[in-house]
Amino acid sequence: EVQLAESGGGLVQAGGSLRLSCAASGFSFDDYAVGWFRQAPGELRQGVSCMSSSDGSTYSADSVKGRFTISSDNAKNTFYLHMNSLKPEDAGLYYCSASVTPHCLDIMTPYEFDYWGQGTQVTVSS
Repeated sequence: EVQLAESGGGLVQAGGSLRLSCAASGFSFDDYAVGWFRQAPGELRQGVSCMSSSDGSTYSADSVKGRFTISSDNAKNTFYLHMNSLKPEDAGLYYCSASVTPHCLDIMTPYEFDYWGQGTQVTVSS
């Protein structure tokens, strides 16, 4: 059974940093692509960053390029979202996800992802 559990959310001032973690079980990072999404109240779930299992390549939304980085630690079965230079518009509920498709698509949408964590809240104060 695939399970995902996020941690690391919280309140941070604008310009600050957070690292989100997603503890994964039931699959290998060698087989599934993994990713992060976020959702603000009243808005659609937005793809933030993705890592392909096929070649380790990564994708990041334009809004977070240069500030957010996705990484994984296979030994710990955990992947991360490193968030720097946070802005108030980065606030939302952040979800980790996994896809049986091994590579990230050019446009990241929730429909390509099969498994989800419960979410962790990120609040950015101005």
